[in-house]
Amino acid sequence: MNSELKEALEILGKERNIPQDALLKAIESSLLTACKNHFGKSDNCRVTIDRNTFEYGIIQTKRVVENVEDPVEEISLPDARMINTRAEIGDTVDISIDSQKFGRIATQNAKGVIVQKIREEERNSLYRDFYEHEHGIMTGVVRRFMGKNISVNLGKADAILTENEQIKTETLKLNQRVKVFVLDVKNNPRGPHISVSRTHPDMVRCLFTEEVSEIREGVVEIMAIAREAGSRTKMAVLSHDENVDPVGACVGVNGTRVNSIVEELNGEKIDIINWDDNPAFLIENALSPSKVICVVADEDARQAIVIVPDFQLSLAIGKEGQNARLAAKLTGYKIDIKSETQAQESGLLEELGMAAFDENGSAVYEQGEYEGTAFGESYPENDDYDADTADFSEGGAEGESSDASNAESAGDDLLNEAEAAEAEEK
Repeated sequence: MNSELKEALEILGKERNIPQDALLKAIESSLLTACKNHFGKSDNCRVTIDRNTFEYGIIQTKRVVENVEDPVEEISLPDARMINTRAEIGDTVDISIDSQKFGRIATQNAKGVIVQKIREEERNSLYRDFYEHEHGIMTGVVRRFMGKNISVNLGKADAILTENEQIKTETLKLNQRVKVFVLDVKNNPRGPHISVSRTHPDMVRCLFTEEVSEIREGVVEIMAIAREAGSRTKMAVLSHDENVDPVGACVGVNGTRVNSIVEELNGEKIDIINWDDNPAFLIENALSPSKVICVVADEDARQAIVIVPDFQLSLAIGKEGQNARLAAKLTGYKIDIKSETQAQESGLLEELGMAAFDENGSAVYEQGEYEGTAFGESYPENDDYDADTADFSEGGAEGESSDASNAESAGDDLLNEAEAAEAEEK
């Protein structure tokens, strides 16, 4: 019988993913319940199970008295001396209980306790499995649509992808395999409640961690991520090995690594930049792909002024202010972007002591003694740019200066000026 019990518990444990010790505790609890149903109380009962041999027994402790008033807890001296010849009044003796003599009701109740404990352990085991994946990536299958929410099957449980956590430009289909970021796992009586997301910035972090071995090994570290799901992500990376290029490691040979992630995110653009402890240089990198003349950053106020060539203003701000907005999120600075002409006309260059003019009237920039100041390269006014990236024709320049918090609401006067200046140059 013990070998059969052992085999049954091993099979049940593997099928339901329940620890064997939890099953043994369920049996102990059920036997105590049976004792309570059979005797009316179980305070003086205990169950012993040998974890190696699976031998089990029920022990009932009784007090030796002269006159028995409660036969469940008391035993007469003659009966006690049949168990222990040295027993005296006031002593206690242990009596072995035969569980096979329990009635039908007690047995059914014991069975119910075992089933309930097994189900409870199943839920706890399932919760532990998914809790290990919290704030990580899992692959699921779209099973059904519940209004604007989506149920995603993750294997042993379903997760809820709410409308707010879905990428607006993405349309998922029934039975489509999709990767999701596990936001939260809660243990409920009906099983784990799992919330997932496709828009969380850490989803990009996890995808790069899966794809890039240097990140998994800790050679390259993702320092910051700013994301507008479905459109564009900016990510700053740092290498802890001078022989490893962090950006190159994330991009991969011929862009294989980053392209696989872009494909998973349905074409979402990803800008990977170098992290820099100097906030001015970090802001310059964050405004990539635009070119920057100089950056003056105030670390205390968490504000920065950025001066860019006139023809780069549209690119620095980005379409609907997106480039400046993401740069601000990435760096944690409030960024004010000004064109070279605006800075010159407002006297900003002269005020900062950074500008002089050569004999031809062209601006020559000299680095002043300012902390948190970064200077870009010198760019002539007729320098070429990528028209597809600059996006002049689609309203890329949305205002004369860009505060990242209100870049979307800027007017389009500068756009007209930029187009007119460009036409005049041509």
